[in-house]
Amino acid sequence: MKRFYYPLILLFIAGTAQAQTIDKIITKEYVDNLIKTLSSNDMQGRGTFTPGIDKAATFIAGEFKTIGLQPLQGATGYRQTFYKYQLSPKSTDVSIDGKTVDPARVMVLGNTSESIAFSQASSDGWIRLDTGKLFKAQLRAILNSKKRQLVLVDQKFAADFILMKSYFAKGAALDEKDLKQANPSASVLVLAPEVSVKEFNVALKYNVEKLPLFNVAGMIPGKSKNKEYVIFSGHYDHLGIIKPVGQDSIANGADDDASGTTAMIALAKYYKKLNNNERTLIFVAFTAEEIGGYGAKYFSQQLNPDEVTAMFNIEMIGKASKFGKNTAWITGYEKSDFGKILQKNLEGTAFTFHPDPYPDQNLFYRSDNATLAALGVPAHTISTDEIDIDKLYHSVKDEYSSLDTENILSTIRAIALSARSIIKGTDTPVRIPKLAN
Repeated sequence: MKRFYYPLILLFIAGTAQAQTIDKIITKEYVDNLIKTLSSNDMQGRGTFTPGIDKAATFIAGEFKTIGLQPLQGATGYRQTFYKYQLSPKSTDVSIDGKTVDPARVMVLGNTSESIAFSQASSDGWIRLDTGKLFKAQLRAILNSKKRQLVLVDQKFAADFILMKSYFAKGAALDEKDLKQANPSASVLVLAPEVSVKEFNVALKYNVEKLPLFNVAGMIPGKSKNKEYVIFSGHYDHLGIIKPVGQDSIANGADDDASGTTAMIALAKYYKKLNNNERTLIFVAFTAEEIGGYGAKYFSQQLNPDEVTAMFNIEMIGKASKFGKNTAWITGYEKSDFGKILQKNLEGTAFTFHPDPYPDQNLFYRSDNATLAALGVPAHTISTDEIDIDKLYHSVKDEYSSLDTENILSTIRAIALSARSIIKGTDTPVRIPKLAN
């Protein structure tokens, strides 16, 4: 009996010691400083292509240097730079049955060209949005249609139309190959009374600007399994300056996703202090999640997905989850045994992981884990957000003062403990079925 219990006693002692080590390394003061800095007004909401996101990237790179992370293999610094071509509207000329439409009542989706012109005769025609269906759901279908078309929008959707028009006003961010399509598409939405269209004409012109984007990434090389990678990530971009509410126009993005980026940095500090990882650990702050996940997509293209053992993507852990304190949920929980491994490693603690409680929102393929998950990697997002009732989401009220920093701290520490067998190389999550191209 004594020999049976001895390994369990050793395991308990090791687990207790590791928990105490976490408390000393990942402190409340350290976590608070990271979140306060990333979500401060000085960062101006970390909007893509703005000075604010450049400032945030510099701050994160500085933290990586202080921690002692190495740049990724072949890189000379922590910034992983790539480029997009920004299309911003220059002129919008739309007429319906000979009458010019006020550009304020026009919204363009899916354009990939510096200039495009079409008419009733040279397009896919026109459609009207269904007033019995949700506006945003119909927008997604239009974006995926790749058509040249006119879309009439009923006045019932006026508020939604105005909101989305302001969102898309910044223009599209494209790869060079997108600009060179032989037959570019565009859906032109017009807020208009109910009419039957006989003829329409569209002429759109855009300014094109080549702009840099940059992930911030560093690594801790593994020992015996250095060609097997474990990724910890969070996106550091947010919405930037948006429509004012009172005197406030900065969308600080404290929960979304300064909280996840903070967790990623804190975990880098913790694992570097331990310095006992058998697998190579990569820590990355993704850019441009809010405008299409471009940072994660580019990052994924630089890796061989077959060499990635697991991905811990962390997004919005600033408040207690619907399961209560000391809980978090994992997207795609049923797609691999990733969550079960994490929970096994938390036995004896008060923290528990749960399956995603919002399956109807398809969150598994809506965050920065999605690209690698589609390639078969056990890549999951960890969150605590009550997304169905979160009134601060994408608003100027998502500030540090709204956060429960104890919840953030407990979640970071739980991830640190729960990942230990994957980092050590004794557990390997099963692969996720690849998505067809």
